[in-house]
Amino acid sequence: MINTCSNQEYIDRLFSVQTSNDYVIFYDHRLGIACQDSHLFLIPIDDHLVHRGDGVFETLKFKNKKVYLLEEHLQRLQRSVKAIDLKLPCSLPELKEIVLELCRLSQLAHGIISIFVGRGPGGFSVDWRECTCPSLYVVIRKYKLKPESFWEQGVTACKVSIPAKQPYLAKIKTVNYLPNVLMKKEAVEKGYDYPFCFDEHGFLAEGSTENVIIVDQQGKIIIPELQNALSGTTLMRALELIKRECTFLFRPVVEDDIYQAREVILLGTTIDALSVVRYNGQPIYDVRPGLVSKRLRELLLVDQESYGLSFE
Repeated sequence: MINTCSNQEYIDRLFSVQTSNDYVIFYDHRLGIACQDSHLFLIPIDDHLVHRGDGVFETLKFKNKKVYLLEEHLQRLQRSVKAIDLKLPCSLPELKEIVLELCRLSQLAHGIISIFVGRGPGGFSVDWRECTCPSLYVVIRKYKLKPESFWEQGVTACKVSIPAKQPYLAKIKTVNYLPNVLMKKEAVEKGYDYPFCFDEHGFLAEGSTENVIIVDQQGKIIIPELQNALSGTTLMRALELIKRECTFLFRPVVEDDIYQAREVILLGTTIDALSVVRYNGQPIYDVRPGLVSKRLRELLLVDQESYGLSFE
């Protein structure tokens, strides 16, 4: 039998539930203040962000108290917001200052920042007119740095049955990541680290949260055309950093290209550049992280120090 209770009893019960120690600080724009108790990192259930997936987000990191690619992430957030006909409840410069201030308040040297923009609370239908004001939430959590062995050993990947997203959705970083979740689930259950999805024509699209590139037998970097994939901030920055050292081109990539590649590389916020050494159980070249992967990561690590925005 379910009992009703007073507000205080409900709050007491809420605070008795165990939460993660990795969540550090949370900001709700409606309130205009930040909270450091993870029991109160709450989003209204009638926010269309929650029950309709009607919202967008960005995830970025800071290392050594320097936020990496903040401008690039905010610009992509603005594009996503515009794509679903939503407006930020504050200006981009204001949001930038909110993020930097929260980083300072977190007192962390390394952290992960997630920014969510939703249609807002107001009801449970699909009618956007229920929502009188867009919502904005920012959460910072601890960033657990991986050991060097993670990059030295490389990882495995496989093709999954979940198809790539439709182009108009793939280019928007919405909070509806169900296909991404199912991709990851299928890969892990098959015994692999990362999933690759393909479109209806058999062309490689992306991983669950990573861009995928290959290095062909001639040493050229090949990037899928991104018709059915999100244009990653790490991917685009990595290409900018290495363009004077390697040639690259965007073209359709089929599965046979992966098997024949000298290198298969994942690019993403928390992994930088990471080598896939086995695909569908088959070895990629000599089953070791390649020179391009190592160079990309080296460039990214230096860039995070020199290009990162300090919040001290």
